[in-house]
Amino acid sequence: MRLRGDCRSSERGQINADEPSHRSEISITSKKAQTTRNRVTGIYTDDTAQFVFVDTPGFQTDHRNALNDRLNQNVTEALGGVDVVVFVVEAMRLTDADRVVLKQLPKHTPVILVINKIDKDKAKDRYALEAFVAQVRAEFEFAAAEAVSAKHGLRIANLLELLKPYLPESVPMYPEDMVTDKSARFLAMEIVREKLFRYLGEELPYAMNVEVEQFEEGDGLNRIYIAVLVDKESQKAILIGKGGERLKKFPPKRGWIWKNCLITKYF
Repeated sequence: MRLRGDCRSSERGQINADEPSHRSEISITSKKAQTTRNRVTGIYTDDTAQFVFVDTPGFQTDHRNALNDRLNQNVTEALGGVDVVVFVVEAMRLTDADRVVLKQLPKHTPVILVINKIDKDKAKDRYALEAFVAQVRAEFEFAAAEAVSAKHGLRIANLLELLKPYLPESVPMYPEDMVTDKSARFLAMEIVREKLFRYLGEELPYAMNVEVEQFEEGDGLNRIYIAVLVDKESQKAILIGKGGERLKKFPPKRGWIWKNCLITKYF
């Protein structure tokens, strides 16, 4: 199934929350649009079903360039071959960007409306929330709707039960204990990219990328060598800081990485 939403609607939080027993973090999150640049698969298996969630870059409507256009194309292409689409929108906030995404939704695949962030004060008024759900449902022919808080795991179990009837009958695609098809190397790269986005915010060049040059696994200690790539020589100063001050403060420091099945001490 495909998670879909505007790049501000926290679909990343949704895919991370859709594993109530693990609360595994699979997709990285930040306030920067299209933090996710790769198709990420999250897997959750219970006693009766296996859910395969596909997360792609958020649909970008604010800035047009070759990178964003390609990511938007990836989003549209990902809608093919899924059994159900989950459209995620922030509670009490339906934007023009959300409406642009609504126009991209398939007409012949079931679409489930998910209202996220119901833990926020503005969404705690039951009648106001019901009115908001009705407002969004009037914009598109949704198969069903659910309100959740991905951050706190509220009503995630209800959402999974709502999705089950739309899953095809088949043998499991993945082993029961598998939570993503991505490697530890990929997850380590994404963790660093997420921390850069969160640590530097708007100062960080949008086209910045991260590559894992070496990944050496040992007994309880992994050595990860990562290169941060920027477009211009002048942008290095943003990352390094005067006398390397920013690099010294940059998280994650030596310690523990927790990301999905990647639980290890690293250097």
